[in-house]
Amino acid sequence: MEFPLSRDAGARFEYLAEAGSTNDVLVAHAMGADAAAWPDLSVVVTDNQTRGRGRLGRTWLAPTGKSLAISVLLRPVHDGAPLAVDRFGWFPLLAGTAMTRAVREVVDASLPVVAADPGEGSPVHEVTLKWPNDVLIDGYKVSGILSELLPDARGLVIGTGLNVSLDEHDLPTLTSTSLMLVTGSAPDPDAVLARYLTELRALTDAFLAAGGDPLRSGLLAAVREVCGTLGAPVRVQLPGGDDLVGTAIDLDRDGRLIVENQSNGELVAVAAGDVTHLRY
Repeated sequence: MEFPLSRDAGARFEYLAEAGSTNDVLVAHAMGADAAAWPDLSVVVTDNQTRGRGRLGRTWLAPTGKSLAISVLLRPVHDGAPLAVDRFGWFPLLAGTAMTRAVREVVDASLPVVAADPGEGSPVHEVTLKWPNDVLIDGYKVSGILSELLPDARGLVIGTGLNVSLDEHDLPTLTSTSLMLVTGSAPDPDAVLARYLTELRALTDAFLAAGGDPLRSGLLAAVREVCGTLGAPVRVQLPGGDDLVGTAIDLDRDGRLIVENQSNGELVAVAAGDVTHLRY
């Protein structure tokens, strides 16, 4: 696969016919003897990943040729110095926002022209970000993100899995979907990937220009706009194993999810956890 559009969107682009994990490949390049040849916004992509990883130790598996595994190297710098590592927590949300925007564009482009009567025509699909980094279409997962800090802590690799043309028999879980299932036709993987990389670059540039400030860069507002978790009743499985049940009401300046505990009304800032949107 040539990916001409995506090659223009990244600083360096490498397509692999097969990879165990594109994150592992890119981390090795970023820390290897030729690390200088792998600049900021270098990209490694495959449509046949055999040992993909998800959050919380989960695996990410899909039939060959029906999904994309995308890894992007970020070497964030502000005013000539590496960005402080404590700002890195925003990058998974930044990447999730970029992918949400890319998926929205694909889904919206697939919809027919709405009839003159607003009550007529096909229903509009809801494409949202589930905190911290799953992209959902109508509540079903189409993309997931796993970020890994480089060993020297001077950069990170953002890995993204995207279900492109899986049919109902290929889906890894009952809560998954694909772009093809939603739109009715297999989208061009290059066009989707190029849109994601373009959005990722724009959001990253703005974030770094503001010194990693999510307010001044507009990133906090951008995440809030796409985040379907905000306002939803949620259950959060915390790293220690406890469950927090309540309503997700906001994000703070560190990208943490603020949950109002349903049992006592206390506001809890969640930095990490497995979130389930509850339906009553």
